[in-house]
Amino acid sequence: MLRHWKPLLAIGACFFGIVGMLSGRPIERSPGVLAPEEPIQMAAETAPFDHGDYRVAPRARYDITARVLSVEPYRVDGGAGIAPIDFAVGWGPMSDSTVLDHFRVTQGSRFFTIYPDEEAIDLPTALRSAANMHLIPGSAQVREQLESTRAGNIVRLQGMLVNVSRADGFTWETSLSRNDTGAGACELFFVEQVEVR
Repeated sequence: MLRHWKPLLAIGACFFGIVGMLSGRPIERSPGVLAPEEPIQMAAETAPFDHGDYRVAPRARYDITARVLSVEPYRVDGGAGIAPIDFAVGWGPMSDSTVLDHFRVTQGSRFFTIYPDEEAIDLPTALRSAANMHLIPGSAQVREQLESTRAGNIVRLQGMLVNVSRADGFTWETSLSRNDTGAGACELFFVEQVEVR
């Protein structure tokens, strides 16, 4: 009896594998700037609070609309317990497919790297219009939205840039500048609201 089900199970596994593969593919976008505005950062007036095993200290309110360039989930590194996903994002020129066609974007080990070709815009301009954000979901619904986002989506994320600490001595600090690069240059972003298109 089981042998009659094997072909159906194989077909089902292939179907769900293909659906999973396609759902993770980047979304193609027409040329043009899709997220023209720079991120908005304002002083935070929220007191520190507990989030699971972590103490969260807000540093700034943050509101960003950007194109997702790459998505990287984390499950086992030191920060995965609070920030399980990173987005590399771009706004202004780095939300334009015409510009992005001349860059390769990679993520890993909590960093993102952009590799220009010979026709790319200058690297300082590109880096001022892009960021790697470590995302802390503020709720289960926000986490679900973040985890279903893929490269090419336009997202609006609202929340707070934060520093976090844990009783065992673990600390993680956010960047508050869009002009820094290298270690410590990423935003640690407690996300309260998500819009995806």
